[in-house]
Amino acid sequence: MSSGVAAERSRRFCVLSWEQVQRLDSILGETVPIHGRGNFPTLSVQPRQIVQVVRARLEEKGVAVRDVKLNGSAASHVLHQNTGLGYKDLDLIFGVSLTDDHTFRLVKDVVLDCLLDFLPPGVNTDRITPLTLKEAYVQKLVKVCNDTDRWSLISLSNNTGKNVELKFVDSLRRQFEFSVDSFQITLDSLLLFDRCSETAMSESFHPSVLGESMYGDFQEALEHLRQKTIATRSPEEIRGGGLLKYCHLLVRGFRPASESEMKSLQRYMCSRFFIDFPDICEQRRKLQAYLQSHFAGMEHRRYDWLVTLHRVVNESTVCLMGHERRQTLGLISALALHTLAEHNAIPTVTNVTCYYQPAPYVQDINFNNYYIAHAQPLVANCRNSYQTWLPCN
Repeated sequence: MSSGVAAERSRRFCVLSWEQVQRLDSILGETVPIHGRGNFPTLSVQPRQIVQVVRARLEEKGVAVRDVKLNGSAASHVLHQNTGLGYKDLDLIFGVSLTDDHTFRLVKDVVLDCLLDFLPPGVNTDRITPLTLKEAYVQKLVKVCNDTDRWSLISLSNNTGKNVELKFVDSLRRQFEFSVDSFQITLDSLLLFDRCSETAMSESFHPSVLGESMYGDFQEALEHLRQKTIATRSPEEIRGGGLLKYCHLLVRGFRPASESEMKSLQRYMCSRFFIDFPDICEQRRKLQAYLQSHFAGMEHRRYDWLVTLHRVVNESTVCLMGHERRQTLGLISALALHTLAEHNAIPTVTNVTCYYQPAPYVQDINFNNYYIAHAQPLVANCRNSYQTWLPCN
């Protein structure tokens, strides 16, 4: 390895400070409820516990775990507490070798079996099958296996959106969308300290914990996080172009470094989004899934996000025919109006004209000047397409 390559690689890493290690330890020790469906009880899980149990059980079954990392918004929160992002999902990455379908199935079965360890005392587990546990506690189950990506995801349910997501990665070509969510923190040294040290951590006695930025330069990415700067590389490589996350960052007060960069980014992201989701029904499902998974407990943010998305698509979409563009804008407009009506966010006023047949939940609401100023422009955009996307299954 040349010295230049070695230096570039070293810039990807940074040893965490004592304050950052404390925040990491706090997150790993926080009790997170895993809510069961139906009559199944809620499980109380600490991230450090589930990591240790899953890792030990995998290694018992002959699946070696290279390392375990904290990823995503929780890792960003550890590195800089006042990110403006907060964190909801706890993304835990297990580095494993997924050589064949049998290993994929084994990993899934091990995780489901580990859930039995967290059931409350007194629960009869004799008739609880892996399928039953999956239906009761798993929010999402994903398997990806192709030439460049081999990984699986098991997301455990939480009614407030704070899912515990266990990701098992052999290879993953693209591991981040934007620099501010590109951080991964290796947990092995801290977990080893838990098991082996009889002395509590202190500023003068704590393990060295290594962070990495998948974006590239760790300090550059950390400065983006501190300054609320939106930056990425090759957005056309991201599935969906990163468009939805980009609009989420805008709503949270993040901004690209310059106006020209913003325009270029937005064009690339819109183009890739409509390549990946060309059909209006696919677009509707994707937007509704994003609203559901990213705004649980923050429903008041949904309208702002949809209005921002509408503006970005309207300004930067160059790859669609006119009627397709109007159809997509109408979809976003209708979802925004739905959000306003659903949460009864609009004070009272009369004499507002609707250009489409409103849904039942709209009929009893009196719209006001706030609506006229902010929402009525959206109504006109959904006149021609509201009936088009609504019947999609």
